Amino acid sequence: MQSFLTRHSSDVKGVLSGFDRIRFRGTLRWLATVTGLETFLAHSHVLLKEFKPWAQRLTDHIRQSTVELAKSLGRPLRYVYTSQLSKEELALNIAEVDQITQGLICVLTAVEPCRTFFLRRNRERRRLELSSLPGKCLHQYFYIRDPRFGLIYVRQQTWLPFTIYVGINGREWLARDLVRHGIGFEKRDNCFVDLADVSQAQALLAAQLNTDWAGLLNALLKQVYPAHAELFGSTPLHYYWSAEETEWATDMMFRAPEALARLYPRLVRQALTAFGCNDVLRFLGRSPQAWRFHGSEIHSTLKTRPEGVRVKHELNGNSVKMYDKQQTILRVETTINQPRDMRVYRPKEGNAQGPKSWLPLRKGVADLYRRAEVSQKCNERYLDSLATADVSASLEETLEPLCRAKTWRGRRVRGLRPFDSVDSGILAAIGGGQFALNGFRNRDLRDLLFGASKLPAKDLKRQSSKITRLLRLLRAHALIRKIPKTHRYQLTHNGRLAISALRAAQHASVQRLTQLAL
Repeated sequence: MQSFLTRHSSDVKGVLSGFDRIRFRGTLRWLATVTGLETFLAHSHVLLKEFKPWAQRLTDHIRQSTVELAKSLGRPLRYVYTSQLSKEELALNIAEVDQITQGLICVLTAVEPCRTFFLRRNRERRRLELSSLPGKCLHQYFYIRDPRFGLIYVRQQTWLPFTIYVGINGREWLARDLVRHGIGFEKRDNCFVDLADVSQAQALLAAQLNTDWAGLLNALLKQVYPAHAELFGSTPLHYYWSAEETEWATDMMFRAPEALARLYPRLVRQALTAFGCNDVLRFLGRSPQAWRFHGSEIHSTLKTRPEGVRVKHELNGNSVKMYDKQQTILRVETTINQPRDMRVYRPKEGNAQGPKSWLPLRKGVADLYRRAEVSQKCNERYLDSLATADVSASLEETLEPLCRAKTWRGRRVRGLRPFDSVDSGILAAIGGGQFALNGFRNRDLRDLLFGASKLPAKDLKRQSSKITRLLRLLRAHALIRKIPKTHRYQLTHNGRLAISALRAAQHASVQRLTQLAL
């Protein structure tokens, strides 16, 4: 990200990184699986033939509790007949008409798809069995204007397993914090286009990560469903909270709409033409080898929306996106739905005092801090790659110094021949996204340039020596640097710039180059 800021420092007045939308899921883990539910029924002395009336009593208890809550607070309880109607817009309209600035706005109900339990007769085994299958049931939406978090919603499933979703917006939360601290701002939709103190606003966004998420979410549950403790009688069940979906946004606030309007089309072109599969893997912190083994598809798409043009790169439900919003905001946003593709340094679950190791990232709120770190790194890598776009210098001015011989460490080094098969081959190899995270070694390039075939030791040594000479050439022209105390190398900013320029020129058609020349 620093490369992008350095390049566009005159146009960017501030940067803000933090959570945008977070969707939490509350799960009664004992009731979330067939085995768990059967165990709970046995523990509660409920026979399978009594399952349906028992479950119906629980559902009736939840619905009646909601009716009493809405009646006691004098708020409307409405059924939404169609999915085409935005529930959030309906809730905001009710809040505006009734002038609700704090507390419950309304309760909206709708029949929606879910995963639930059905009782079926197994004729072969001559017994009743529970099955977990897709179905539909009534869901209740509680829309609340919270004094701390702004507009939030709680979605409650009224049939087993009673899953709950909570939606919180980090930018709404920040707006409330800014008002409380007396910091001026201008907010449009979900973006801050101006801030009196950017550094203090960033500190408030970062402080959100120190939240007691389980305590916060349990308090919200108690607010909308105070009778939960009575639902299962003498066997209290507690919700396990996880982050079902997180959006972490980095907003570049431009000083003038003209500056972003001039730059953004070139950033879009860079993202669509220069970023390949390996680049997307690098952004999302994945290795190409693991991706090829997993077999997931990578999609890059461009869409024009009312709020701006969006570029999206998606892999296995996780994505990194770029928007131009509110005319002066360049937003890069990482969305994580499948955190297990990432890693966190922690002990094994159930052994908190045990040794730590790199394990899959969990959806549980305990790993939410690490998820934020991973998302921020993804945004930074994406912006650093965009830093090479909008190059004002010509291709000749960029490459001409590299094509001249020079002296490095007392020895003469030839100039690069960027369109020669040898030099262009190694430039293409080191420009691949698989090396951006940990760098590359002589051995890595040998496999790429010469293949991984088994050769006599003498031939392998000859290949390694040739690559060593090429690496020395690249170091002399400041395209790569050696990582201290290792045998690895990384691209420099000049290296990324030169390789991006070459890649763009090599993939451009003759017709396109002719038009640009004219």
